[in-house]
Amino acid sequence: MSRRTDYFNDPAAPKANSIVPAVTAFVVNDAGEVLLERRSDNGRWGMPGGVQEIGENIAGTVVREVLEETGIQVEVVGLVGIFTDPGHVIAFTDGEVRQEFSLCFRARPVGGEITVSSESFEVRWVPRSELDALDVSPTTRRRLEEGFRNVPIPVIS
Repeated sequence: MSRRTDYFNDPAAPKANSIVPAVTAFVVNDAGEVLLERRSDNGRWGMPGGVQEIGENIAGTVVREVLEETGIQVEVVGLVGIFTDPGHVIAFTDGEVRQEFSLCFRARPVGGEITVSSESFEVRWVPRSELDALDVSPTTRRRLEEGFRNVPIPVIS
């Protein structure tokens, strides 16, 4: 697996050389807890997600990625927002430097059991009150805040 380094409005960041459609899933259970994983590629907490594969629709990407990374089956129920900040670039060890292009979907759990994958050190349901104590990237924190705002119109940035 390729390791990654995230840069946020950093003048020393490498120049982006790709944009790839990716998703994150804002999944909240009946107790109001959000599904997060501590990522194995950077050690930070984040929402499950990943890149769209050829032959699947974007909702299918969300369902597949959440199941692969967490063991939880979800149903996509809405869109939190589209996040395309050119100030957020992700450098991978293989030389790819990706500009953020993330569609954050609202999803609800419909089955499964929490399972840790090769992409995570830990997966758990996190109460909103514990989010500030976690090591979360600025862009993930923004998506979480927008998800909890629960407004009907998605953010486009």
